[in-house]
Amino acid sequence: MKGKFIVLEGPDRCGKSTQAKLLYNYLLEQGFDVVLTREPGGTPTAEKIRQIVLEPGLDVRPVAELLLYEASRAQHTQEKIIPALQAGKIVICERYTMSTCAYQGYARGLDLDMIETVNRIATSGLKPDLTIVFLMSDKYFSSRGEYLFSDRLEREDREFRQNMRLGYKNMVSRTENAYLIDADADVDAIRQQVIELLKEHHITDLCPSVKS
Repeated sequence: MKGKFIVLEGPDRCGKSTQAKLLYNYLLEQGFDVVLTREPGGTPTAEKIRQIVLEPGLDVRPVAELLLYEASRAQHTQEKIIPALQAGKIVICERYTMSTCAYQGYARGLDLDMIETVNRIATSGLKPDLTIVFLMSDKYFSSRGEYLFSDRLEREDREFRQNMRLGYKNMVSRTENAYLIDADADVDAIRQQVIELLKEHHITDLCPSVKS
């Protein structure tokens, strides 16, 4: 791939959407051709699947939930991410495969080997060049966000969130080019940490193939 693939991970309300937008604007200002997207979703078909998997009140069993996420991911990867990377663009994605391991694996209790297998199938083996995980204290979960408990996953209990955060920590320790950031910190301080990580991984090096 000629482009670069950056994934921002973390629980709901950890600030990843804010940081994704800040990073997107920063890279645009530097003259890069950038795509900002998200999971689940990112394309019309994938967004329809997102509506199903996150709809409050629906009885979605764990394996069905996993396969819905992977269906959305397969569509998103093939329709949007891979073509953008082949065109030499920088892709910023809110969540990718690590989220599935944290949520459906550690929090739901599904087999991690099974999850990693379907992740590989859905992504055609695509891996991020850089994964940044934002983890905040659970005390901020209820105080952040305009709408509380707005989707099915946000309605899970404290134990679910604790297991999910543990999953993220474990996945960072075993994933190449993955880094943990304290999301309790100041927004501007976090932004600077993100930019420094991009520089360390040479994503912002002057490269004609990724300039607009």
